Amino acid sequence: MSTDEPFQKLVNQGMILGADGQKMSKSRGNVVNPDAVVEEYGADAFRLYEMFMGPLEAVKPWVMKDIIGLSRFLDRVWKTAQKPTAEVEAPSALIRLTHRTIKKVTEDIEAMRFNTAISALMILSNEMAKHDAIYDEAWAPFLQCLAPFAPHIGEELWERRGETASIVRSPWPTFDPALCVDDEVQIVVQVNGKVRARFSASKDAAKDTLEATALGLENVQRHLEGKTVRKVIVVPNKIVNIVVG
Repeated sequence: MSTDEPFQKLVNQGMILGADGQKMSKSRGNVVNPDAVVEEYGADAFRLYEMFMGPLEAVKPWVMKDIIGLSRFLDRVWKTAQKPTAEVEAPSALIRLTHRTIKKVTEDIEAMRFNTAISALMILSNEMAKHDAIYDEAWAPFLQCLAPFAPHIGEELWERRGETASIVRSPWPTFDPALCVDDEVQIVVQVNGKVRARFSASKDAAKDTLEATALGLENVQRHLEGKTVRKVIVVPNKIVNIVVG
């Protein structure tokens, strides 16, 4: 080997406590039988929950009821797989979310932030569930990103796509950095330094556009009644501050 150790980095996993917040032990009766969990919820849900509990290095309690959410997530993925495949191009919003998800999951796996990677997959799954058909531009990379966390359902649904080789043999999906940048930003509107409203605007929208939109908001107009606008300070992509007297 080219190194003294068989690994480049040592990461110590945090201790998993019992539901009572104490170290698991038979004497306390707070241990969890993995076989029972797998029998009730399946191996994939069990794996997902272990990684979703929190940061890898953190000490955290095992809360049995929380695994239900992961089981429902997998049920939603399975239901989505039953939809017909769309014959048209995926909506641009879904494409952008898919690329952001690939980027997030890729970076989180490398950094061992498994819980936040799973959260990103849940967000993409929720979005896909809103559509009446499967858009393969989103579905295929979603399954590839899901497979390391839930290998059984990932492999099964990959095969149902018509693939003959295992999903673990497929190349990791790539993302377009340009599609990972949000088109819209949240603009905060203040009146004399106090937040009175928020609105979405196109990134790098013109100052006069942001000013006009802010001044037209109902809650802002309510705080302008009987007052004179002395100054409007616009910081693009961030804030519109209206000074009144």
